[in-house]
Amino acid sequence: MNQIVIIGGGASALMLAALLPPKSATLIEANTKTGAKIQVSGGGKCNITNQVMDAAYYLGEEYFVQPVLDMFDEKMLLKWLEERGLTPVLRKGTQYFCPNASKEILSIFQKESSKQNILLGEKVISVTKKGQIFEVKTDKRVLKAEKVVVASGGLSYPQLKASDIGYRIAEAFGHHIVKTSPALVGFTLQPGEFFFKELSGASTEVKVTVGENVIEGSLLFAHKGISGPAVLNASLYWEKGTIEIDFLGDVDWETLRRSEKNISSLLPMPKRVTKRFLLQLGLQDKQGKKVTSSELERLKSLCHYSFAPAGTFGYSKAEVTKGGVSTDEVNAYTMMSEKEEGLYFIGEVLDVTGRLGGYNFQWAFSTAYVCHQHLING
Repeated sequence: MNQIVIIGGGASALMLAALLPPKSATLIEANTKTGAKIQVSGGGKCNITNQVMDAAYYLGEEYFVQPVLDMFDEKMLLKWLEERGLTPVLRKGTQYFCPNASKEILSIFQKESSKQNILLGEKVISVTKKGQIFEVKTDKRVLKAEKVVVASGGLSYPQLKASDIGYRIAEAFGHHIVKTSPALVGFTLQPGEFFFKELSGASTEVKVTVGENVIEGSLLFAHKGISGPAVLNASLYWEKGTIEIDFLGDVDWETLRRSEKNISSLLPMPKRVTKRFLLQLGLQDKQGKKVTSSELERLKSLCHYSFAPAGTFGYSKAEVTKGGVSTDEVNAYTMMSEKEEGLYFIGEVLDVTGRLGGYNFQWAFSTAYVCHQHLING
């Protein structure tokens, strides 16, 4: 009999295994090693958390998200890591990274979690319950447990054996799954914006508006469409329909109209990008002082360039999965199911998704901490 079975071997699962008393849990991971997604995060640099931590940076119910973050915030996480010899460094303003590489934090988790029973290369097939005992069926055995924690993540990175097992377990116990889709991912384009592909490799600062959400940051033109931090964050809020991009920001139009310089030197975009947009708008690259009123209006359209993406780059390119187990049916103060005693959900499997900047790792660690508190204190 296992006291606790943890399904998954990613950030939330490893944090929970690290926090629990020795030999109190069995962790099951489909890959041949734990923490595969941690290792590739941020190109191997691993953005752990953020100095500015608030429910506003998450797509999810604030009443659920904020208490979880409050119970284990970024300061508590940093202290926990520092006690184990890792001092994250501040980069890009407010983001905490591993000093050198993601393997630094991964080695801590692998060491701390090794006190538990770890089953690698084993795929969970189903979870059922008979009386007070859960039965976790894998492709190799059946494990009995008093408590089960689903920490199986989402559908992103299918190449790392991401699966829908967490959602299937939740549904089997009567939980509602909020529709899942790729998030923190680039957009593909309709024919009207195919000219963007000609700008592949160029980057420019923008404001992207999706519904009521406005995201500032850089946009990267790519072979398949558009990417970059502003676009990836915008994908959190996009379902279908149009988005609006402000490519120009606060241009002083009066100064532009008096300038001897050409338009391509006056707009806050790389010249290559500006010239392609001018071509698209049917405008010549001429001195600002020679721009007519009607031409100026066409230029100003770049402040509210509206179009509908064709879709996204998909799960293979998505950092995370949005949607998941409805938080209306999970207790924010314990992470336990409101439908089944002893069944818990933590991390990305829940219907909570953070923006870029360390928010999703913090969510994984915070939910693991809250869950562990309930598991050991009841």
